[in-house]
Formats: sequence, structure tokens, C-alpha cells
Amino acid sequence: MIGTIINAVVVAIMGLIGSAIGSKLSEDMRRGFMKVLALPIIVIGLNMALKTRNPIFITASIVIGYAIGELIGIERALEKFASKVEKKFSHYEFTEGFITASLLFCVGSMAIIGPLQEGLIGDYSIILAKTMLDGIAALFLSSALGIGVAFSAFSILVYQGSITLLAFNISQYLNEVAINEVTSCGGILVLAIGLNLAEISRYKVGNMLPALIIAAFGGIFYAT
Repeated sequence: MIGTIINAVVVAIMGLIGSAIGSKLSEDMRRGFMKVLALPIIVIGLNMALKTRNPIFITASIVIGYAIGELIGIERALEKFASKVEKKFSHYEFTEGFITASLLFCVGSMAIIGPLQEGLIGDYSIILAKTMLDGIAALFLSSALGIGVAFSAFSILVYQGSITLLAFNISQYLNEVAINEVTSCGGILVLAIGLNLAEISRYKVGNMLPALIIAAFGGIFYAT
């Protein structure tokens, strides 16, 4: 888990630095920066979403996954957890920063392939490449959304660490098709995040997370 630990530490440090810089900016500047930042996030989401080989299945995954998320109350649970930490800080949009950064850093092919490669052969070069990208993103994102971005390091540890520890058991099932379907499904979530940041909509992205699991199993079945 060396690569994942490095990834989490860099995000935490850059997130703290970014939140310190952000505190010196006016709210109008921060809101403007959020909207500008939303544009490349939307593009990234669209690019990821196009990885699918079966758009109908991805649509079903999102709908069913969201229904499950609503029943379980994932978004509410994430907000409750983040709010407990938020009480110790008086910073801008802690909850949204935590949730948004967690999803951005944990969704995508690199967040799957990197830990998988580390778990199988001890090579964390992919995670290090992801770390550089995450570090830059954390710096700028936290300047707009605050210290909650730094706490997304815990999400990285849990998510990528779990994949690394379970790599031996799932590697034979997590084929290229499954990764593409998860990436596509994740792209739709990232797109929703971009729309939220642009204040165009207000999706409960946390409740859409079960769609990633459905997409993974569907990709495995589709490949066979």
C-alpha cells in the first residue's frame, strides 16, 4: 500500500496548502474559480463516459445504482461523517469539498489499475503518476472548496487500499471490459460533479456510487 499512502499524503498536504491560499480569496473569486474549474471536470467526465461499449447497460447501472443509494442513504451518511469533522473547522463548504474530492480522486481507471498493479506485483508507478495529477487537482480544488478536500485523503486510503488488499482475489475477474465500464460509469458521476460545481444542477452524486459496483459486475458478465 506504499503507493496509496503516498497518494493520500500528497493530497492531504496539497489540500491544506490550497485551503490556506483560498482563505485569502474573496467569495466572488472562489465562486468564479469553482465555475471555471467545472469546465475541465465536465470534459474529463464526458471523455470517461465514452469508454463504455454498452450505453444501455450504463444507463441501467446509473438508475439502479442511484435507487440503491437513495434507499441506503449514502449521500446522507457521507454528509453526516463530514459534518462531524466540519464542527472543528469554520471553512468554506467542507462537506462539498470532501465529497467532491473523494469522488474525483477515487473514480477512474487509474484508481483501479494502480492499486491492482501494486497488489499483484508491487509496482506502484501508475499510482505515483496519479498522485501527481491528484496533487495538482487538490491544490486548486481546495482553494475553491476548502479543507474538506484534504480530508479526501482518507477516502483514497480506504478505496485504493481495499483494492490493493483484495487484488489477489479479484484480478482474474476485473478484466479490461469491466474497467472500461466502471470508468464510463464513473465518468457520468464526474460529469455530475462538474455540473454541480458550475451550479447548473444539484445531483446527489454520493447516492450514485453503487452504480460503479453494478457496472463492474456487468462488465465482467459482458466480457464472458
